[in-house]
Amino acid sequence: MPADLKEYLSPEAVARVSRLELQARQVVEGFLSGQHRSPYFGQSIEFVQHREYVPGDDVRRIDWKVWSKTDKYYIKQYEEETNLRTTLLVDISESMQFGSGKTTKYDFACSIAAALTYLLLRQQDAVSLLAFDDEVRSRVPSRSRQTHLGAILSVLMQESPSEKTDMYSILRYTADEKSERGMVVLISDLFAPRDGLFRGLNLLRRRGHDVLVFHLMDDEELDFNYSGTTRFEGLEETGELVCDPRALREGYLAAVNEFLDDLRRRCAGSVIDYQTIRTSEHIDAILRHYINHRVGLSHSRRN
Repeated sequence: MPADLKEYLSPEAVARVSRLELQARQVVEGFLSGQHRSPYFGQSIEFVQHREYVPGDDVRRIDWKVWSKTDKYYIKQYEEETNLRTTLLVDISESMQFGSGKTTKYDFACSIAAALTYLLLRQQDAVSLLAFDDEVRSRVPSRSRQTHLGAILSVLMQESPSEKTDMYSILRYTADEKSERGMVVLISDLFAPRDGLFRGLNLLRRRGHDVLVFHLMDDEELDFNYSGTTRFEGLEETGELVCDPRALREGYLAAVNEFLDDLRRRCAGSVIDYQTIRTSEHIDAILRHYINHRVGLSHSRRN
């Protein structure tokens, strides 16, 4: 973590950032060690430029002809490697505070952001962050340095989920700001008007961005295994309800399934990669989905 950021964080926040950094490194390195080949680059398609060698790079990609002339080590970069710029959009609205166990949806969103950032930086890709509710609350500009992970996590650790979500405004802002085509990863529970959500997602697609949606849901939001008289307190100004949840379960699950089916159908129709994620899942599954998407994107470019 950059030393100057520690001055603005509480000791508790610094400890959380350190834990998330360690978790991200362990998850990603452990996941990649089980892969039999490079996770998503494969053979690059078109040489673009050189960049200076940094520890950890594959020495097989050193351009020895350049070394013989300059006595310095340079790596060949290719079109696939230099074009990717990823923007992480992390929802910090009040509904992200919910968690039936020890982990809230926001906690899990931070873990996903940490793992994806570590993975991208490991491949020298550039990553930026927007944390939002009804407006952009925090942002971290695009960087590809290894220390950038600490900067992104430090910002996330300073946020406390609150307010409602204005998804369309955020997605429109992102589309307007990101003039260069790249990848946009939305991490949210998607509790927002669907018409506005898809107007924003489709705007990103029309601007040429590749879009992934990681839809976070708590187990109880999906399974609704409550019993006995229960008081449900709504987030984002939705009031409260005291009831017997068993009487509501069938209708609730039908509504949730309709919600998820609609999201899947509309994302598929707009060529948007969508995944429903339980907060009880392992981060490995999210990484595998991301890498499979990246491999598919790479193949489609070649064809």
